[in-house]
Amino acid sequence: MTSISRLALAGVLVVLFGMGRASAADEPFGKLGVDQVAGKLGKPGVFVYDNNSQETYAAGHVPTARWLDYDSVKASDLPKDKGATLIFYCENEH
Repeated sequence: MTSISRLALAGVLVVLFGMGRASAADEPFGKLGVDQVAGKLGKPGVFVYDNNSQETYAAGHVPTARWLDYDSVKASDLPKDKGATLIFYCENEH
């Protein structure tokens, strides 16, 4: 993983496992470290989303990450597979 990718992951990493399998109370959001995310990259059913500015995304992002505007996410931006693992990251801790 490049140093730019590690820098991009320095922010909060939030992942939602199996969106359709359990209620939010049973399966809350979690945090992953850089190495945990690196181990998931390229695996089937894993989708990575960069929620930084478009400029930050253009300067460097996690391999396979897709830029997603956190302010205007639509259902069509996300995979149809409700059992997919979704990883969202940004530089902001919120």
